[in-house]
Amino acid sequence: MTSTMELTDRQILNIIQTQFPLVERPFASIAEEMNTSEDDVIERIKDLKEKNVVRQISAIFDTRRLGYKTTLVAMRLPEDKLDSGAQVVNAHPGVSHNYARNGQFNLWFTLAVPPYEDLKETIDGMAETTGAESVRMMPTIKFFKIGVNFDMVKQEGDAKVYYSPDGYNDKTVGDNWNTAETLSDFDINVVRELQEDIEVVPQPFNTMADKLGISLQELFDAAEDFQKRGMMRRFSAVLHHRRAGFGSNAMAVWKVPSERAVEVGNLMAQSRWVTHCYERPTFPDWDYTHFTMIHATSQDQCEEVAKDISEATGISEYQLLYSTREYKKTRVRYFV
Repeated sequence: MTSTMELTDRQILNIIQTQFPLVERPFASIAEEMNTSEDDVIERIKDLKEKNVVRQISAIFDTRRLGYKTTLVAMRLPEDKLDSGAQVVNAHPGVSHNYARNGQFNLWFTLAVPPYEDLKETIDGMAETTGAESVRMMPTIKFFKIGVNFDMVKQEGDAKVYYSPDGYNDKTVGDNWNTAETLSDFDINVVRELQEDIEVVPQPFNTMADKLGISLQELFDAAEDFQKRGMMRRFSAVLHHRRAGFGSNAMAVWKVPSERAVEVGNLMAQSRWVTHCYERPTFPDWDYTHFTMIHATSQDQCEEVAKDISEATGISEYQLLYSTREYKKTRVRYFV
């Protein structure tokens, strides 16, 4: 896909995945930056969406700040039940990412549930229905990085600016990252609108504002308020990594001594190829503490990134768990 993608398309992708303009005519704003026309930008983004390079353009919310409970889940399913079990998991609206991976556990997914739903009970039900041989809940202990960004022109990881409540890069929310905000009915209604994929038309936010019965400026003010409160990380495009040229995706898991947990987590987060970095709990059959997501153009590149991280941190015990099948990747839809 990327070998035939024009430079202008790549440049547009760099803009919209970082911070999509929250203005009345966002595509005109992008066109001005690109020295082209609004119609040209609209047609290019429509084409990129039709080719599934651009998955969605919408708000990215912080699940926990909205009051949802969330965790990473690792399951081991019999091989002949993997596909059917993955579909059972996919049916839950709180499952946003679901992958088959190599290694001890062959199905990994993220689950978010509203305050009134019990995480463990939900996961236990999934395990029983799917016939899972084993299941582990792996919630976040420390949150060092989330920053999904790619340089589409250079075809490199570009996660240099990122959200890091337990690290040193960004302290916007600080120790409150795992604390739910108090939401008004108005807040919830705005979340419901901003989480939806926008129409690729000259004035995409007008319909949202009309539904809410507010002005465009009030809508943009609400979005700015959400960011200040740590509820919304940004409004941007999400790319289909493989179609965008980043064909290899490895979840690197590391054995880090407890006394070095914070130091190493921050060092790992500094890699521009790492989009996510967390510390998670261990179990008698699972003693990996730190998880880093690496997206690269090839498996060799993933291996090289992991080697660089190992040398930078001095952590030599790790595994790379590659996704062998993507069962689901979307954004959680809240309050629906």
